[in-house]
Amino acid sequence: MTTTGERTGLFRRAPRPSEITTPPTGTVLPPHARTGAPDVPVTSATPALPPGWEPATGTRPRLPDPSAADGAGPPQGHGAVAADGAEPPQGPPAPDDETRTGGAEGNPHPAEDRTHPPRPAQAPDVQIQINALQALCRQAFGFRLAMIALATPSALLNAAPGWSTRLVALAVVATFMASYVLFRDWERFGPLLLRHPTLLAADTLFGALLLISAGPDTTLAYVSVCTPLLAGLIYGWRGAAVFASLQGLILLLVHAALDSPRTDPAEALLLPGLCVIAGAVGSSLRNLMLRLGTATRALTTVQARLAVTEAVSAERARLAREMHDSVAKTLHGVALAADGLAGTAGAPHMDPALVGQQAELVARSARRAAAESRELLADLRREADPGQGVDVLVELAARTGDFSARTGVPATYRPTGEHAVPPVPPAVARQLLTIAAEAMENAHRHARPTRVDVHAGVHGDLLRISVYDDGTGLPPGTDLGRLRRTGHFGLVGMVERAASVGARIRIGRGAHTRGTEVRLELPLAAVTTPTETTP
Repeated sequence: MTTTGERTGLFRRAPRPSEITTPPTGTVLPPHARTGAPDVPVTSATPALPPGWEPATGTRPRLPDPSAADGAGPPQGHGAVAADGAEPPQGPPAPDDETRTGGAEGNPHPAEDRTHPPRPAQAPDVQIQINALQALCRQAFGFRLAMIALATPSALLNAAPGWSTRLVALAVVATFMASYVLFRDWERFGPLLLRHPTLLAADTLFGALLLISAGPDTTLAYVSVCTPLLAGLIYGWRGAAVFASLQGLILLLVHAALDSPRTDPAEALLLPGLCVIAGAVGSSLRNLMLRLGTATRALTTVQARLAVTEAVSAERARLAREMHDSVAKTLHGVALAADGLAGTAGAPHMDPALVGQQAELVARSARRAAAESRELLADLRREADPGQGVDVLVELAARTGDFSARTGVPATYRPTGEHAVPPVPPAVARQLLTIAAEAMENAHRHARPTRVDVHAGVHGDLLRISVYDDGTGLPPGTDLGRLRRTGHFGLVGMVERAASVGARIRIGRGAHTRGTEVRLELPLAAVTTPTETTP
């Protein structure tokens, strides 16, 4: 597969060389390549409420539990039942959840000082579901107001002159005002309606007054459909069944009282059937909202747990890279030096001077391992100032000189590019310098090079760092999967470090006829030290 670098001529790959590359900057890496995260804690936040859905304050109504509403009649007595999916009240925490004794003196340590990962964020409050149901109830009252406003002129024109017209007007005004008050101040009167279902029964009486005064054949009669709809939204399917039956019975009684020979039985059953359908729709919408809220909370919990798991995995991978690139290598050298010392000491003709040199090498390597361990621990606990930039070119030149003096391999550093490199944030600079140092160490240990060339500079909008050695190169068929399986994590760590800062790394022969080149490209937008801006 041809990569971007090959198409632009940056690298002209010879036939069948081994090469490792990362996707272009901004490409989402697969899970196995995204274990390297920046040296910042990964946090998760509970999703914010949708616009207009403010959190619970004061005496907000709490809708009844679906299981309680569906398994019993309308709620009686005082107090609202928690909605479905609400968190049960938690008991007092266990003693170990609050404090932990340590040492012989038993001094308590706060629970937040523990080293295990933080608990997932709590699920969002059921107020989201309550607000959604409140909006539906308001829509039902708005529908009733619209129906009354549209049907009143026709009902007044068809009413007989005299007391009939006045009765229709009185019923319309009473029903309209009651609906408007509930529509406007639902947050105030909603809890009363929730705690006292008899108030909804009074609303049914207003509908009956409209039916009697205007007649069941007028458009105003359709206002009675709203009562079962509200019952389904507030009390569940049993409440909807009760009020739909009550409303249907009132409609049939009104039809029977005002029996006309021209009335078709199908017309008489139309409104009761619509009441039943409205109650079923209200109950279904209520259950849908509550289940949607429960699913949303479950999804939020899963996302929080995944965020914690990903943070733990990223931290483990980062610690593994740090250990591999520092202490592990030095300890390996200590082991080799100790083996050489054991062989020299057990020889028939032991050379005291050689034994002394090898013992000094073991001691020096052990001291270096201890120093690297202290440096690693200090670096993990140090909080770097993001506003303090690092001169990567100076640090890279120093590390190149130290590598050449320590290993004896000729290594040269040469800056490239026409523009100066801006100061790099410490977290990003650490990753870049570690990748370059690891590339030089890999060349020394595995490739047997005669020279190492290091180049760094700004090219266009990229900071480019290149480490080339003229050694044996990568073995044929080298890829990250095989390196992981065989326990070789040097190149894997380099790729993960590059991905953690948003850089693209390419490991291969490049434009050379032999050897290996590690090329790292990072957008300048990622290395620019953030500055404070005033509004």
